[in-house]
Amino acid sequence: MQQLFLHAAGYRSDLFFVSCFIPISILLVLPSPLNACSQLDRESLFSFLSGLSPTANNRLVVGSWNSSNCCLWEGIGCNANGAVTRISLPAKGLMGEISHALANLTQLSYVDLSHNRLTGTLPSALLWSSSILTLDVSFNRLAGGLPELPLSTHGGLPMKVLNVSINYFTGPFPSFSWELTRNLVALNGSGNSFTGPIPASLCSGSPFLVYLDLSRNQFSSNIPHGFGNCSELRVFQAGHNNLNGTLPDDLFEAASLRHLALPNNHLSGVLEGKRTAKLSNIITLNLAGNGLSGHLPESIGQLVNLEHLSLDSNRLSGNLPSSLSNCTSLKDLNLRANNFSGKLSAFNFSNLSNLKTIDLGINNFTGGIPESIYACRSLKALRLSANNLTGQVSHEITNLQALSFLSLSYNNLANISGTLSILQKCKKLRAVLLGGNFKDEALPDIDWVGGFQSLQILSLANCQLTGQIPFWLSKLTNLEVLDLAGNKLTGTIPSWFNTLPKLFHLGIAVNYFSGEIPQAITEMPLLASERAIAQLDPEDFELPVFLSSYNSSDLQYNKLSALPPALNFAHNNFTGVIPPEIGRLKQLQVLDLSGNNFSGGIPPQLDNLTNLEILNLSSNHLTGMIPPSLRNLNFLAVFSVADNDLEGPIPSGNQFGTFPTSSFLGNPELCGSLINRPCSNSTSVGLPPPNPVSTKRTNTELLLAAALGVTFGGFFGLGIFLHLYVV
Repeated sequence: MQQLFLHAAGYRSDLFFVSCFIPISILLVLPSPLNACSQLDRESLFSFLSGLSPTANNRLVVGSWNSSNCCLWEGIGCNANGAVTRISLPAKGLMGEISHALANLTQLSYVDLSHNRLTGTLPSALLWSSSILTLDVSFNRLAGGLPELPLSTHGGLPMKVLNVSINYFTGPFPSFSWELTRNLVALNGSGNSFTGPIPASLCSGSPFLVYLDLSRNQFSSNIPHGFGNCSELRVFQAGHNNLNGTLPDDLFEAASLRHLALPNNHLSGVLEGKRTAKLSNIITLNLAGNGLSGHLPESIGQLVNLEHLSLDSNRLSGNLPSSLSNCTSLKDLNLRANNFSGKLSAFNFSNLSNLKTIDLGINNFTGGIPESIYACRSLKALRLSANNLTGQVSHEITNLQALSFLSLSYNNLANISGTLSILQKCKKLRAVLLGGNFKDEALPDIDWVGGFQSLQILSLANCQLTGQIPFWLSKLTNLEVLDLAGNKLTGTIPSWFNTLPKLFHLGIAVNYFSGEIPQAITEMPLLASERAIAQLDPEDFELPVFLSSYNSSDLQYNKLSALPPALNFAHNNFTGVIPPEIGRLKQLQVLDLSGNNFSGGIPPQLDNLTNLEILNLSSNHLTGMIPPSLRNLNFLAVFSVADNDLEGPIPSGNQFGTFPTSSFLGNPELCGSLINRPCSNSTSVGLPPPNPVSTKRTNTELLLAAALGVTFGGFFGLGIFLHLYVV
């Protein structure tokens, strides 16, 4: 027996990625025989070739598919008798349909057409072949349903590995067919649009099934009984479907189960202690994003092989069971967004020396940050945000020399000066998220020499901090995201922002800044250069970053390069004109200057911001017309110039046909069909204009009240138009 290395679906999903070795017989690549392939085999391959697009066809013909011996062709393998046994053409840019003629290759046992652009249906004769052991058509554009075997079919099929993942397959998953695939050990149907229930016959028909991935489809109904018959099952993934009900009892009887991942379904019930203890070999348990309730059972401590536990976004409650500290193999612990409570310091983390990530955010834990966490010397990411923790950050956190990600946002922590002084000694910190703490303290302006040199994200939003933007921030040359929104900071914008070579996301909304926008803002190098923005750090965070956006929903980002380039200066006291030079910042996706005292016209140079998705200029004192060229901003999804003193016709066509009336209200001299005000000389006759000052003040006060009245705004969304907070 040899080992076949099978990857999950070829992508990561919700902190769950497995690769498993499955023992099956593997077909060796034999040397090309002296005998040429048969005429029938050659004709069958030419039929396959003729079904491909001319580009793909020509590529193969110009290569090696023009000789008389098809055993010498690229991707073709034959046995000693010259019969074609293998077709291996992954990632060859193939387009077109898969020919039924491949089923005429009677000795064919291995087919890999993955990572191409094949379309059409999967021929049933190929799917249920009497010779094929491995069939991989993953990462294509195949559509339609998977056909059932005829009821009259007799005997078993030899298929051992079937991978149809990441295509466009629809309809119900075959049920009867699996009763004839007793040799099947690996089945991957993830990333399609299969509907209906998961077939109950999978395990009864394929008792030797080791790997089963049905995630990211549209399966519904309960998880069927019968998994207890899968005595060899090691991996079962069915996340991101519409499964409901409780977990079946016999699923816990699958004693060989190593990886169970059912996230983002509608499962309910409790984790009953005796059943949970039966998963004695489990390594990954991912039930995140469901409706599980009750307490985490004490029996969880019996899962001594457990390395990855993801139960986030459920309705679990109670204290953390002390037995959890017996799971000494644990590497990733994610209990975020539940109803856990009690003093977090009562739990002993010191036994969990292998922990790399801890996410306990959005719960009801109290007390201080547990000192025992600082014994987890392998820890790379820690999130304790949106709890009720008090006290200060201990100097012991510097023991976590591998710590790269830290989020303590929205607790009741104190002493920002001491906290920053300590954290700057953690040399590997890339992300520090501390918003919603340190209420009414002063933002320190102390020169920490040599600290935070790896820092890429710093969030101190919604702390009500006083003072000005400190000069020490100018020394953080790796800083890419800075969020100071929702404070009481004063003064002007410093002139050194253009010296931060990597900064592309700056949020200073809802403060008391004044003066004009300095020239330095319009010279920020990352926002002006397409080449520079492409060089953003592509590495994933150890834990995702959440960005609360204008529509009150949390957007999840797993890497820095995915965050939107943004300038958010809303709700301050900025004056002067909007600098036309902002048009240089061609990488901007979000520009929010609302709720200030800007005057003058809207610069037509804004039409250079061709990547712009959000533009909010509302609640200012802008005059003149809306530049017609703004309708050329094809990606613009959100736009507002409400509550200004604009006049003239509202541009029509393109994106402007999608914006609501509220985007233009409070401008008595604007006209156009969007606001049901015809453009004529008599438009304003008899219509007393509203007081623009009082209108602006009312709207601004409402927005500020919304901003400052939401305690956990960074996690649950602020409900403010176009305000973004990083947590």
